[in-house]
Amino acid sequence: MDLSASFSSISNKTPPRHQLSLHPNSLQLFRSHRRHFIRIPPPPFSRQNNLPRLHIRVSNHPQIDGFVLEDVPHLTNFLPDLPSYPNPLQKRQAYSVVKNTFVSPEDAVAQTKDSPRGVHFRRAGPREKIYFKPEEVRACIVTCGGLCPGINTVIREIVCGLKNMYGVEDILGIEEGYKGFYSKNTMRLTPKVVNDIHKLGGTFLRTSRGGHDTNKIVDNIEDRGINQVYIIGGDGTQKGASLIYEEVEKRRLQVAVAGIPKTIDNDIAVIDKSFGFDTAVEEAQRAINAAHVEVNSVENGIGIVKLMGRYSGFIAMYATLASRDVDCCLIPESSFYLEGRGGLFELIEQRLKENGHLVIVVAEGAGQELVAAEVHTVGEKDASGNKLLRDVGPWLSNKIKDHFTKIPKMTVNMKYIDPTYMIRAIPSNASDNVYCTLLAHGAVHGAMAGYSGFTVGPVNSRHAYLPIARVTEKPNTVEVKGRMWARLLESTNQPSFVTPDQQRVDKESIKDTKKINITSI
Repeated sequence: MDLSASFSSISNKTPPRHQLSLHPNSLQLFRSHRRHFIRIPPPPFSRQNNLPRLHIRVSNHPQIDGFVLEDVPHLTNFLPDLPSYPNPLQKRQAYSVVKNTFVSPEDAVAQTKDSPRGVHFRRAGPREKIYFKPEEVRACIVTCGGLCPGINTVIREIVCGLKNMYGVEDILGIEEGYKGFYSKNTMRLTPKVVNDIHKLGGTFLRTSRGGHDTNKIVDNIEDRGINQVYIIGGDGTQKGASLIYEEVEKRRLQVAVAGIPKTIDNDIAVIDKSFGFDTAVEEAQRAINAAHVEVNSVENGIGIVKLMGRYSGFIAMYATLASRDVDCCLIPESSFYLEGRGGLFELIEQRLKENGHLVIVVAEGAGQELVAAEVHTVGEKDASGNKLLRDVGPWLSNKIKDHFTKIPKMTVNMKYIDPTYMIRAIPSNASDNVYCTLLAHGAVHGAMAGYSGFTVGPVNSRHAYLPIARVTEKPNTVEVKGRMWARLLESTNQPSFVTPDQQRVDKESIKDTKKINITSI
């Protein structure tokens, strides 16, 4: 949303010392990251991530009462004398047709709704001033963690964006993740080198988990003369990017650190959707369709399709809704049970009697408490620090087979499909390709404009720059009391797996809440 009109009206009603200016090179109004306000008391810190928030409260202008800007760091925070330069985009023919070539300093994106109130973020896009001479830029790109459709598109568009929009010639690719900064050679990236990589799955730069050593990485950045770092990765990777920025700031280096959040599970907080998710849902349809064909061709066919989703069941939920061939969807956010009234075994028996077959979609993180009760393992973690999950797919298949061996004249044909690596390894589809382009260009514009320690993503359908801590503070999960999950339950006609006791407790909790609210009023 454009707040320039509101800011203009305020400036006419308040003393000069309260005029609001949000230009990155003139941060008189508020402190960004660690600098204090000038003439205005410092803002309170967010308890969630210790990032300062700008609270604008003007008594005679209620329209923007409660406005909060969660800003991202800028190089001028710790390099106040850093010079700026005109953005070369103003001379680009492609951008000459754009009515407003540059994003206004007052442009902000609301986190929850299009309103002047509440939390806002800086809108992503090109700025009128940049803080790097293109001929002096040495950029690098690194990919970390697991695979995801669209990584190569992001790499390609960062390279092409730097070269074609800003004229940057010196771009390096860091091979094999964070450890590549100090244990592997780099490769030179040009538009010609990356021209066709978006047609391939995986990552052109290869990847690895772990290997993060902040001091070694920043030493390497400093030794190589790198001044822009683009980091593509998930939760752990972005936390590492935040540490790199902090060390860069500590050493007072003119280095912009930009993160591009990646997770196929769509579990990144704040942003609307993560790249690769649409492709994953689309590819999951092939596995579900194969399971449906298999079970529909035999007597009492039961198909189980295990999809990705460690802590969030978005892929399973959306793939189920898109398919229409699924009888039951199990996700980490919604517990289920096997035996008894309303349990999974009862549902299977009913569907076999009615249709002669059924398909179950299960996210990899579903039912972990049930598996843990029977399979005793130590809480091991992978190289990225993620808890190793127990394999719910084979466990569920065996439990169902064991159950039906006890029922006379009820032989079942089990079909188990795990397409995890097939989905992860494919190229991104058209929708994700466009999305990855916007992410890459947003990161390039932000870095050239001098922002650092930020990540980019869509918030309410508009791309914004977010503090890294906001996308790593907690995972985004399916709201099991929301409309989308209700649509799924309606589509599959599966039970909610809530016991009568749980229903009674929930109803009593609602009644107690209403009593408290009435008393408060």
